[in-house]
Amino acid sequence: MELTTIGIDIGKNVFHLVGMGPRGRLVMQRKLTRAQLPLATANIPACLIGLEACPGAHHLARSLEAQGHRVRLLPPQYVRPYVKANKNDFRDAEAIAEAVGRGTMRFVPVKTTAQLDLQALHRVRTRLVAERTALINQTRAFLLEQGFPLRPGRLVLKRELPTMLADETLSLSGLMRALLQRLFSQWLHLDTEIDAVTRELNGVAKKDPACRRLLEVPGVGTLVATAVVAAIGSGRAFAKGRDFAAWLGLVPRQHSTGGKPRLLGISKRGNRYLRRLFVLGAQSVCRSARRDRHRFGDWLARLQTRVHRNVAIVALANKLARITWAVLAHGDAYRPAPVTTT
Repeated sequence: MELTTIGIDIGKNVFHLVGMGPRGRLVMQRKLTRAQLPLATANIPACLIGLEACPGAHHLARSLEAQGHRVRLLPPQYVRPYVKANKNDFRDAEAIAEAVGRGTMRFVPVKTTAQLDLQALHRVRTRLVAERTALINQTRAFLLEQGFPLRPGRLVLKRELPTMLADETLSLSGLMRALLQRLFSQWLHLDTEIDAVTRELNGVAKKDPACRRLLEVPGVGTLVATAVVAAIGSGRAFAKGRDFAAWLGLVPRQHSTGGKPRLLGISKRGNRYLRRLFVLGAQSVCRSARRDRHRFGDWLARLQTRVHRNVAIVALANKLARITWAVLAHGDAYRPAPVTTT
């Protein structure tokens, strides 16, 4: 039995393996537990192994690479077209084995432990911010039902709520006053947790050379720099900056036929969290007067006279993403092009 390609359908406790020979014929089907999998792959000659990029895939990929195998992670949406009718776990593994051998297939780089740690910090911070937002909205709704509308803004509510709770003349029942006090205490606790995670990210950004270079790019702060490093590492999985921007979904969708190109709105594919950070960074650059120091300052000023503000922001986010990739992939410091004066 000569194996050239193996597809593994990952499960929580059970894994399904399908092996293919040199001509793409099915030569192996096995169902293994998590404990049995390392022993089985260690006894198989080095070959190409395909996995879907999902939780646990990066750790498994590093373990298989340590055994001498070539491991490729595939986006699940690229595997789906190869799944035949009557989907089951073995069919999924077979589809992975077929897709991983395609010469035009795109793969997900295997993340290191440091990248996964950074990714975990970002996900925890995102969850905490979402919980804080939900808590603030609930507090504001309770106050509105009691006849106390407040001006929009998180800081406004945080400043005025303690004063309102301390004011005994307000027509708040004892139950509602105690409930609002409890919500405010939870809010302060979430602020403490968010600040702690943010300090962790700041510490990583100061120590990591790649993050320090990225921090010099306009619109790129600690969150963007660490999120980029966590997502793409060195950036060499992309051949050019446009590929990175396309992966972020910051390029127009295309629906062309008959040789007639038709461009639509941005595709919004790829990493939604990272795309949102780049858009927020572009918004901060648009509001900053320091953008005039960079060559794209004049380009942005001309663009804003021709298109809607949001279109200009997305276009700038695309440009910042390309600059970020260049700084990361080439290993050079950001050098702003001087503004030419006539």
